[in-house]
Amino acid sequence: METPADFGRPADKLVLVVDDDESVRELIEFIVKKEGFRTEKASDGEEALNKARSVNPDIILLDLMLPKYGGFEILRELQGDETGTIPIVIITGRYTDRSTSDMIKQEPNVKDFIEKPVKPQVLTALLHKLLKTQPPKRPA
Repeated sequence: METPADFGRPADKLVLVVDDDESVRELIEFIVKKEGFRTEKASDGEEALNKARSVNPDIILLDLMLPKYGGFEILRELQGDETGTIPIVIITGRYTDRSTSDMIKQEPNVKDFIEKPVKPQVLTALLHKLLKTQPPKRPA
């Protein structure tokens, strides 16, 4: 059984938020920071790849529909080098049928799949689970 000592602090984890829609990016960043995580942002595929390689995030929240490389190309690129071990959570607003989402989940670096609009409690629970962090104590 895991004890709280097995869990890290959100402040020690860096989350890369990749979305071309600024309002979505800001919202996700707000949710993630409120949980205590550090964040970096990217607004297109090229910036996402550069940031992933330069800041080496602990996890990437990746929109599939991006300018300058789609999400699929980014997934493939990230598997190819030192970024291959970074877990990725796909966040998409486009309706994806089951076979497409199953195909995406087959990618070795994809850990989960969230549809927009993002529900804060779903996103934060997933981040804490994947990064093995303890949620911040909330005042009762």
